[in-house]
Amino acid sequence: MQLLVFILVYPILWIVSILPYTLFYGVSNVMYFLVYHVVGYRKKVVLNNLKLTFPNKTENELKVIRANFFKHMCDMFMEMVKTMSLSKAAVKKRFNVVNIEELKAIEKEKSILLVCAHYANWEWNVSINNLLDTKGYAVYQKIANKYFDKWIKNVRSRWNTTPITQKDTVKTVIRNEKNGVRSVYGMVSDQSPQYSKAMYWNNFMGLNVPIHNGAEILARKLDLAVVFIKVSKVKRGYYNAEFIPITLAGKETEKNYITKEFLRLTEEQIREKPEYYLWTHKRWKHAGKTPKFNK
Repeated sequence: MQLLVFILVYPILWIVSILPYTLFYGVSNVMYFLVYHVVGYRKKVVLNNLKLTFPNKTENELKVIRANFFKHMCDMFMEMVKTMSLSKAAVKKRFNVVNIEELKAIEKEKSILLVCAHYANWEWNVSINNLLDTKGYAVYQKIANKYFDKWIKNVRSRWNTTPITQKDTVKTVIRNEKNGVRSVYGMVSDQSPQYSKAMYWNNFMGLNVPIHNGAEILARKLDLAVVFIKVSKVKRGYYNAEFIPITLAGKETEKNYITKEFLRLTEEQIREKPEYYLWTHKRWKHAGKTPKFNK
């Protein structure tokens, strides 16, 4: 059944990926109409998240943000598909890295954890490895359908990136550091951890919630550099990426400093233009609960 689904869907994705941009974003417009106005996919979840995080905005203001978010979400999905056929020259034009020399200077000294949020277009972050000299890895969550999982890995590997699962991340980083293999690891770090396993809680967008702090644990243990990627949407299909160093020496940071800085930078980005954050996830579902651990 997994293979049948893949065989049926893959040709459609390929055809969509090679469409001229006018038609390509026309498909996104149709998708937005169906997802938002017909199906109503997670509209209540998004509005509830916005109400929790922007309590001072009116409901009409929040609904405008919600509609703009769904338009962007459909573009984001389409742009992920576009990665199948997008050339290095095309992605360089559409995903402009404004201060690559900042990152290239750091990679000469040590391995880097490149952290970002589900904001703007995080899929095209993997293209950054086209501009670097060291080996690049992209941490991703394994897909249940093994054929689509392989497809995702192949797509992300087109731009000099090696995809690794969340499960394999720690052992890959430790092995590379032990063998002196300097690398850059890209990871999206704003997911909500399981409540029963949440070891660290903090304020995020005004609410006390469990926070993933795996990047900090790795950085402090192995003395890695940590750099935040701030991706801004310039206009439809065009983005700027800026590197903001959090620390150049993980071992020298105080406990929780890296995680707090990541949250601060992410929150600052969301408040600037909230419509580009991924609001469909139930990120604040544990808000108000009593932490089991908080080390």
